[in-house]
Amino acid sequence: MPVSAGIGLKAQFYQEVLDTSPPLDWFEVHPENYMVEGGPPLRYLEAIRSNYPLSLHGVGMSLGSVEPPALDHLDHLSGLIDRFEPFLVSEHLSWSRTEDAFLADLLPLPMTREALATVSANVCRAQDHLGRALLVENPSAYLQFREQEIPEPEFLSELARRTGCGLLLDVNNLFVSACNQGFDPIAWVDAFHLEAVEEIHLAGHAVDQANGHSIRVDDHGSAVPTGVWDLYRTVIRRRGPTPTLIERDANLPPLADLVAEAQTAVRVMRETVADTGDDRSRPVGTGAAPASSITAP
Repeated sequence: MPVSAGIGLKAQFYQEVLDTSPPLDWFEVHPENYMVEGGPPLRYLEAIRSNYPLSLHGVGMSLGSVEPPALDHLDHLSGLIDRFEPFLVSEHLSWSRTEDAFLADLLPLPMTREALATVSANVCRAQDHLGRALLVENPSAYLQFREQEIPEPEFLSELARRTGCGLLLDVNNLFVSACNQGFDPIAWVDAFHLEAVEEIHLAGHAVDQANGHSIRVDDHGSAVPTGVWDLYRTVIRRRGPTPTLIERDANLPPLADLVAEAQTAVRVMRETVADTGDDRSRPVGTGAAPASSITAP
């Protein structure tokens, strides 16, 4: 697998990217921002796509909803895939739609056998419609449901086994969840199906105070912090070089700062692999999922 890193493409950077051709391997966009018939965003994206590979990172499929993914959403996404030929297409393990109501947030779902069956069916429907595999991202979380039946890494690993989807490991989400819920992120990584990970996200987060406790908030509003870089090194040591994205959605810095963070990710990947004394680079999505102890609901 090539050592590569990219950043999220924001409208503020369209012209600068075209004018300066920054040293990046790829860009990632939210497809929902481009599900239109025409206009400047699509024209800019076509121009940038002529020079850089793209990945599509969806926020609107609502894989955790009881209802299947909306056909019009899948049709629009399929059109973008045909037009821009992204090398990766990903979505979140979350829900945001119920019947005719759409909530502008990525809401958590309980890790239960019933939820696993629902998400698996929705992932299969989406993949069949799109004609390609999706990557599904681990969420950030602040609390746990009482109804939790399946540990999160096992839930996602089993989802990959049942559907053939890949996984997107958001290291910042894992760090935030571990800090907020008090679990060991290294043990989480050890229980996770790393062979199915085809993309990694890195980001910063805020630290707020609530009732005398520190709460990590996944706001993508700052540079990647030391703790997230350290956890990223652990993941790369186990997984090998993996396409890595620097996410920044608030408090946008100059483009050069984001490029520098992406270059840091490349350097960390190279140094970590060199330190292992073993070239762990290998094709993504080829490893067998770990044996499952989960029974159908």
